[in-house]
Amino acid sequence: MPTAFVMAGIPAINRSLYRTIRFVVGDPVAFVRFDDGARTLILRDIEMDRAKRHARADRVSCPRDFEPAGGLSGDRETATAQALAECLRRGGVTEATSDRTLPLIYAEHLRHAGIRLRFNPDLGVADRRAKDAQEVAFLREAQAATETAMRRACELVARASARADGVLEHDGAPLTSDRVRYAIDVCLLELGYENPKSIVAGGPIGADCHDYGHGELRTGEPVIVDIFPRNRTSLYNGDCTRTVVHGDVSPEVARMHEAVVAAKHAAQRATRAGVTGEDVHRATLGELTARGFAHGQPPADAPLTWCGMTHGTGHGIGLDVHEPPLLDFKGLPLVEGDALTIEPGLYARAIGGIRVEDLVIVRADGCENLNALHEGLDWR
Repeated sequence: MPTAFVMAGIPAINRSLYRTIRFVVGDPVAFVRFDDGARTLILRDIEMDRAKRHARADRVSCPRDFEPAGGLSGDRETATAQALAECLRRGGVTEATSDRTLPLIYAEHLRHAGIRLRFNPDLGVADRRAKDAQEVAFLREAQAATETAMRRACELVARASARADGVLEHDGAPLTSDRVRYAIDVCLLELGYENPKSIVAGGPIGADCHDYGHGELRTGEPVIVDIFPRNRTSLYNGDCTRTVVHGDVSPEVARMHEAVVAAKHAAQRATRAGVTGEDVHRATLGELTARGFAHGQPPADAPLTWCGMTHGTGHGIGLDVHEPPLLDFKGLPLVEGDALTIEPGLYARAIGGIRVEDLVIVRADGCENLNALHEGLDWR
């Protein structure tokens, strides 16, 4: 008997559904892929012409094209669920498979139509990992915009003036984490990006890798800048971290930075299809350990000078900033096309933090780095 694969929801919210159809709309849609590979997209009639031009579907329909005998509901989501069930019924489908994102209303209407629904937990997760050429292009564009904002932020810090007490000033007022974040937000808005709160963490505040940063920035202290915006059109994300120091760099900060950059290079050398996320993470830790740094969470009685890496090496990225796989202990084998961040860091409560992050695409024999910015601390 014929079977089908189905997805449904709102593409502007449901990332897996959007990736399947590559079409953004804020209303409910249903997607069917039949056994023969034919793809049908059901959505509002006023979106049909646009969908025919841009969506990945062989047939674009509206709920009215699949109106059941009892008529369609006046509720848009219910009508779409009714039409999905009727579309499958007319195709002779008695069993369908879907992913973890299918809303219950669609499952219920399939059940009422006598169509058995199977759940595949890997759909929309594992298949999102191997990025195709279009996705890589979207990520490359997003990372370039992220780097534009990064350059503006780091140069703003590096080119500020310093008061006698060490506080940085810009345009006659103290330069704070919030002011740098504002400059990042404006830059990305102009480039067509949505930007969640960026990390701009200076001095000892940067020792907590979960602190977004606050207060005045000071000369001689490392400032971690981590930016991860989403393109408003493609919906793909960039993610980049750099560390900037205004003025002179202390020997210990220089040693931390040298180790982080070396660890990032070691992780990138280890990255290729077939190795595990744990393999890449161990390459990072091996480089840091060889240079005398710790890893894991500091002991409860650790001195303020304790310095180590307290997080994994990185994560997958795409339509979400954080996607599988993780570059950490128990990390999964990498597949060709995985998009990953590689972001080692070192943190000491007496000093602050150093983190440098690039975005790479996993290839059969290595990885392709999408970043072009330098890795240094001097942004003057």
